[in-house]
Amino acid sequence: MLFISDVFFLLLSCIIFDMKRVVTGLSGGVDSSVAAYLLKQQGYDVVALFMVNWHERVGAVTSECTWEEDALIARMVAKKLDIPFHIVDLSKDYKKRVVDYMFAEYQAGRTPNPDVLCNREIKFDIFLEEALKFDAEFVATGHYCRKDEIIKNGETIYRLLAGKDRNKDQSYFLCQLNQLQLSKAMFPIGHLLKPEVRRIAKEQNLPTAERKDSQGICFIGKVDLPTFLQQQLEPKTGNVIEIPAKFSEKKKHIEISEDNYSRLCFPFPYKPWNGKIIGEHQGAHFYTVGQRKGLNIGGYKDPLFVLGIDVNRNIVYVGEGKEHPGLYRPGLFVSKKNIHWLRTDFQMKTGEKREFDIRIRYRQPLEKGTIHIKEDGAYFIFQNEQRGITSGQFAAWYQGEELIGSGVIA
Repeated sequence: MLFISDVFFLLLSCIIFDMKRVVTGLSGGVDSSVAAYLLKQQGYDVVALFMVNWHERVGAVTSECTWEEDALIARMVAKKLDIPFHIVDLSKDYKKRVVDYMFAEYQAGRTPNPDVLCNREIKFDIFLEEALKFDAEFVATGHYCRKDEIIKNGETIYRLLAGKDRNKDQSYFLCQLNQLQLSKAMFPIGHLLKPEVRRIAKEQNLPTAERKDSQGICFIGKVDLPTFLQQQLEPKTGNVIEIPAKFSEKKKHIEISEDNYSRLCFPFPYKPWNGKIIGEHQGAHFYTVGQRKGLNIGGYKDPLFVLGIDVNRNIVYVGEGKEHPGLYRPGLFVSKKNIHWLRTDFQMKTGEKREFDIRIRYRQPLEKGTIHIKEDGAYFIFQNEQRGITSGQFAAWYQGEELIGSGVIA
């Protein structure tokens, strides 16, 4: 004979054993805090895990938002939500997989995106491994993006979708995830607008409700980039050469055809004799295409912008004005080894050509373009010339609101 208390215990046990465990990355920010709150409200068994990914302070612009302070606030959030809280130190992996990669890319004259690498290499790889140690079925983050799944030919396919808040959509930062990583991912706030997230945090009296959003390099914070890079990259005096606008306009006469894709999709090959020396810099590897600040050269009506860099000759090429034709290109190239299809069933074959909506940086509006797959890689031709296409950054392509693939710009 069962008493009421026994029945209650059995029902409670069934509920508990059916609860799916989710490890959520609790960073000390409002987004991850609300994500954790929503998961608990939805009945998940939530465990909070805080990542320590960086200890050094060299190059920091401010001492605000140190990991110790973030961890303290994250612990306060976990206590408020009554969920277990743990700290894991991933700094060795972060340095090897993200920071060392950054240094190597800048040394080679490319401009990496550490946030994309952080998600691929840390949050949804090393951190995922740590989460599985807690018997987690999913890992949740505070990204503004969404996920769903479809069945195609009897196989489950996971789709990465843009967040409802188009001003905060962070799907671009997850453009290097694969199907396995996406299958384990949860994005609890992807259907919300940022003001709604703030409102929920205030209503629940979460310690992060009024906290400012983090800025700067993923898990390092806001830094003075040249100072940070000088930890491993030596300063080296070189020439700054101004390229006249009329010279850069020569590339506009190149016909847009398949025979000319290679000329249209790579940076224009400036040479020292194409312009005149107007100053000096402390290392071409400290600069990036489209950069305005940091040149410290006066005497011009309009600001100077970096058009290109040559790390072998240690030259920085610049042009006057934000509309300088040297800042614009009709296409870009992604080598075969750097093409990544999140939707592997959409993978294109050599000789295929397909239209997509393309993004070359975070928060940039999607641009119409055609991807043509050749033996050596993917050639992208845009309907409209794009400003500041930068080697080392990621191009991501979409169909509607779904991210299909991505690749490192050559």
